[in-house]
Amino acid sequence: MTERFAPATLADLMRRALERSGATPAMAAATAAALVAAELDGIASHGATRIPQYCGHVKNGRATGSAVPKVVHERGGACLVDAGGGLAFEACALAVREAIARAKANGVAFASVTNSNHFGVAAFHAEPIAEAGLVGLAFGNSPAAMPMWGGKRALFGTNPIAAVFPRRDAPPLVIDLSLSEVARGKLMVAAKEGKPIPAGWALDRDGNPTTDPKAGLEGMMLPAGGAKGAMLALVVELLACALSGAAFGFESDSFFTDAGKPTRIGQAFLAIDPGALAGRATYLERVETLVGAMLADAGVRLPGDRRRANRGKSGQEGIAIAPDLAAKIRSLAGDG
Repeated sequence: MTERFAPATLADLMRRALERSGATPAMAAATAAALVAAELDGIASHGATRIPQYCGHVKNGRATGSAVPKVVHERGGACLVDAGGGLAFEACALAVREAIARAKANGVAFASVTNSNHFGVAAFHAEPIAEAGLVGLAFGNSPAAMPMWGGKRALFGTNPIAAVFPRRDAPPLVIDLSLSEVARGKLMVAAKEGKPIPAGWALDRDGNPTTDPKAGLEGMMLPAGGAKGAMLALVVELLACALSGAAFGFESDSFFTDAGKPTRIGQAFLAIDPGALAGRATYLERVETLVGAMLADAGVRLPGDRRRANRGKSGQEGIAIAPDLAAKIRSLAGDG
C-alpha cells in the first residue's frame, strides 16, 4: 500500500525536513518544489526518495545548508553562478534566469554553476527556458559511475543531458536522458529481486563484465552506445566542469552516502533565441514540419508527452509515496 499526498502537502513536508536539517528556507523551498515536480512527472527516482539523501548531505557537511548562490563572474551572454556548496536547485534556478535574460539580450547565453550538488531531473531546469520562447539545453555531471571507453575504473558520471524546443500553440519538445546504458535503479531492482541483469549493463569493481546486479552496483555502469556514450559523457564533464571549475566525477564521492567530501559538481545551461538566427516564424515552421513528419508514423510519441500525462494524473490523484519513506520524511520534518 502507498500513501497519497496532495502536491502542496508533500512539498511542505519536504521543505520542513530540509530546513530542520539545516537548509535555508529558500534552499529548502526550491529543493522541495523540484522533487514534487519529479513525482508529478512519474520520475520517483528523483523525487521524495531523495529527501533522506539531501538531509544527510546537509547534516554531514557534504552540502552547505547556509549557502546563498550568487553570480561571481560574467561577460555579455556568459556567467558563472557559485552554488556555495549548497543543494543545487536554488543555484540552478538563478543560472537559468540569467541564461534567459542574457539570451534575450544577446541572442545566446551560457550559464555555468560550480560548487554544486545533485540537480535532479535535468529537464526540470530547462523547461523554463522553453516557456520563455527559447531553445534550451541543460547539462550536469555526477560522481563517477562509468569508465572511459576501454578503461576499467569509474571516471565519468552518468551525466544527464536535457533539451527543450518551444513549439507553436503546443507544449515544447522535452528530451531528457542520462548517458549510462540503463539507470542504476534497474540494477537496484534486480538485486532486490535476486534476478540477473543482461550483459552490457555493468562491470564489476575489477572492470569485468557482469550479469550480477550486486556486483554491478559495487562496480560501474556502462555507457549507452558504447564508445559514443562515453564520448558524450566526456563532453558533459568538460562543459559542466572545465568551464566552471567544478569537480569532475572522479573527484567526488557517491551521492548515496551521507558522509564524504562535498560534491562540488557542476551544471551548465544554454539558451538560444530563435529570433537571433533564421527568425522565430521560420524556427516554428521548421519545428512543426519535423513534428508532422514524425507523427505521420502511427505509434510515435513526442518526447515530453508521457511526463505531461503523468503530471495531470498525479495532480488529480495525488502523489503516491511508500509508507516507510513517508514515515522517514515525517521524522526528518519533526512530525513523528
